[in-house]
Amino acid sequence: MNYLTKHSKLFQFAFLLVVFFLLCFLINPSENNIIWRLPPLIKGLPLWIDNTVEYLMFEWLPIQVYDPQIEEFEQKPLLKEITRSLSYSVNFLILFLRDILLGGVDTIAAVTSWDWLEKNKWAHWPALPWSVVTGGAIILGYKLQGTGLALLAAFSTIYISAFGQWEPSMQTLSFVLIAAPISFILGLVLGVWAYKSKAVEATLNPLLNVAQTMPHFSYLGPVMVFFGIGDHAGAIATIIFATPPMVRLTLLGLRKVPPEIVDAGKMSGCSNFQLLFKVLIPTARRDILIGVNQVIMQCLAMAVIASFIGATGLGYNLLIALRQLRIGQALEQGVCIVLIAVVLDRMSLAWANKQTDYFADLTFIQRHKFSLLFLVILLAGSLLAYIGTFLFEEGFNYLYIVPHNKGITFENFWQAGVDWIWDTFFFSLKVFNVFLITKILMPLKSAYLGMPVAATFLLVMGTGYIIGGIRSALVVGGFLLFIALTEWWDRALITAYMVTFGVIVSAIIGITVGSLCAQNSFASKVILAICDTFQTFPSFIYLIPVIMLFGVTDTSVLIAVIVYATIPATRYTVEGLRSVPQSLQDAGSMSGVTRLQRWAKIQLPLAFPHMMLGVNQTVVFALFMVIIGAFIGTDDLGQYILKALSDKAGTGNGLTLGLCVAFIGLAVDNLIRTWAEKRKAVLGLN
Repeated sequence: MNYLTKHSKLFQFAFLLVVFFLLCFLINPSENNIIWRLPPLIKGLPLWIDNTVEYLMFEWLPIQVYDPQIEEFEQKPLLKEITRSLSYSVNFLILFLRDILLGGVDTIAAVTSWDWLEKNKWAHWPALPWSVVTGGAIILGYKLQGTGLALLAAFSTIYISAFGQWEPSMQTLSFVLIAAPISFILGLVLGVWAYKSKAVEATLNPLLNVAQTMPHFSYLGPVMVFFGIGDHAGAIATIIFATPPMVRLTLLGLRKVPPEIVDAGKMSGCSNFQLLFKVLIPTARRDILIGVNQVIMQCLAMAVIASFIGATGLGYNLLIALRQLRIGQALEQGVCIVLIAVVLDRMSLAWANKQTDYFADLTFIQRHKFSLLFLVILLAGSLLAYIGTFLFEEGFNYLYIVPHNKGITFENFWQAGVDWIWDTFFFSLKVFNVFLITKILMPLKSAYLGMPVAATFLLVMGTGYIIGGIRSALVVGGFLLFIALTEWWDRALITAYMVTFGVIVSAIIGITVGSLCAQNSFASKVILAICDTFQTFPSFIYLIPVIMLFGVTDTSVLIAVIVYATIPATRYTVEGLRSVPQSLQDAGSMSGVTRLQRWAKIQLPLAFPHMMLGVNQTVVFALFMVIIGAFIGTDDLGQYILKALSDKAGTGNGLTLGLCVAFIGLAVDNLIRTWAEKRKAVLGLN
């Protein structure tokens, strides 16, 4: 009886599973049976969204706008004028920065119509040469973190230049350098506003939850309608996607400021403005700068996705290469994206963790030595590039940029490697692929598609009730109800089956590897460094090696999901186990327990709530990768989101499908977070 009372929730869940399987067995699969499938009562939601968007863009609130071409006033919709003005502004910023990096004075003259430059060839100055950008990156890396980061910056920029990927890389970099600051400013403003107002925070929280679980593709449809296509549209979609983590981390940083510091600022006579910018933000500096790091990573994660709506750069070239199954070329471009991501990630984190420098009794040269050194590199590199315009009059100026067709390439080598893998391991890979699909994936898929809606609601809401009571049950039930009332319930079940398989395998691998590495400090540092590195890779990159091995199949998607989603499971396992107080572990060792017993009886129970948060992140990562996997042909929600991008009236479908994906993630997030918080309270870890 004591055992039953102690493990009452476990018995409740076991009973819930029994009832669930009985319902699955007893309910007759029929489209007319509402306990099998609910009628799609909100089937018309996408059409309503499309009509609303069309009305807002082309009919709502017409205003008089002067057209200089016809020298008359015309009636134009207000929203369309606003969005087109924003598009023009963002596009101008991207092109201007791209001109500085790639076009030089020639291109700027074309933009500004400065005829004098066109008439005087001697005044034509090339853009920033690759040597200047490389030198600047090395200096910045050394200033932020020393020799290691400087060498990484040197290797990355030289690699990109030598392989002839400089132009698309600078296009991508200009894209990021415009989107990231706008996301930072917008996120900072919203974060400060939420900190000042509880009502704003309450309004923003659900919006941020949805935004952070919405798949990348879902942002593209509405952006295309409101802002068109091109680099500006990709940048705006990226800004929308990258802003939420900045808001969250700004709010977190401001909340962590000790009350005594705030009180000291008030007693010193600070105004609200001074208190914010002189006390709160400087104190929360580290969290805010980590938000900058997250913004940059989100921008790079969108680099490939944004190419679907016309954004140029490495992402666009990678997309084309993958569509043509030119794996060698895709791999080279993927390496360049990874290098840019790793360098920007390390630099932004180093900036966040760097202590403020205070200058005392230093000369002007000592205080500004890095700036002066960059100035020397700028002048020397620019002069060499200028001389190069005369040396390479009939060809390409290699002192400025190495063209793609003139750079080093291992495309044929990598392609030969892919061919060798297929020739050597074709039979083994085919056997594994066929076995996985026919013996595991298809039965699991059939089992999910055979789940009646009533049984699914019972299982999910019952789990919510057992974990968090009636409130949690109603929340997850609401998320599920929205999906069930659309016409994509079956597609959602397919998505859920792929996520389930990926999460189970990822969690097993992550917890196993994390548990082994957590027993040793050196191994912990190594595995966390590996997780840091892999987490900086844009998600699209993971598709390249799996396509090399398994071709365009569900297996490729699931392997990519497993690799990508294992990262948070491993990280949270290591961090959770390492956070267990050493005194408790020593007490266990002194009691005569073995290492395995210490792990199972002491470390694991105390670390398990933190590890479950890692599983939560694993679910989100798996969801994102499954949706991205639609690019290589799945039949889940992601495939329909991708199809919506090519549909002129696909905005409604894209948003509704995106909400379905987001609600799957939010339902799981609610269950796991609720359980973790309650478990922490029981263990006294709050």
